[in-house]
Amino acid sequence: MIKDIIDETHQRMAKAVEVARDEFAQVRTGRANPALFQNIPVEYYGTPTPLNQLASVQNIEARTLLISPYDKSALHEIEKAIRDQPNLGVNPTNDGDVIRVTLPELTEERRHEYVRLVRQKAEEARVVVRSLRRKANDDFDALKGEIGDDEIARGEKEIDALTKEHVEQIDASLKRKESELLEV
Repeated sequence: MIKDIIDETHQRMAKAVEVARDEFAQVRTGRANPALFQNIPVEYYGTPTPLNQLASVQNIEARTLLISPYDKSALHEIEKAIRDQPNLGVNPTNDGDVIRVTLPELTEERRHEYVRLVRQKAEEARVVVRSLRRKANDDFDALKGEIGDDEIARGEKEIDALTKEHVEQIDASLKRKESELLEV
């Protein structure tokens, strides 16, 4: 019973760390990264569809991405969706077959703004991990009387260790992303 709670909590915490890393990847650095564009919603036949389902995104130069739609009729909708993204600040060019996106240099102010955004996302991930710890501890409390106090205490210590490990993973990812953002 305790092992099941620990295993489930571990899986959920690992998922929270993975989601945080994905969120970090979507924050723009000085280099072009296809992950920036993967989840942009494109209006495709009346349905918002993630860009990665409509086109391939390739990194052709340090600051240039090439977007090749699978369906050429979606070219204008893809271009409009990219242009409408406020946090990217890009102007895509369409040659009739593909879309080229050149990312402008980041200003110092914009870099610091992105660092604040990444720190906020990291804190949200830490909150998720801590709430998972709280839920696991509540589950342990519900088992009091059925299972010995020593086993429950051991389970709580293991959950605390898992929490610490996952928070450290989030912090390490945050540190890497911050140094990437502040690199000129």
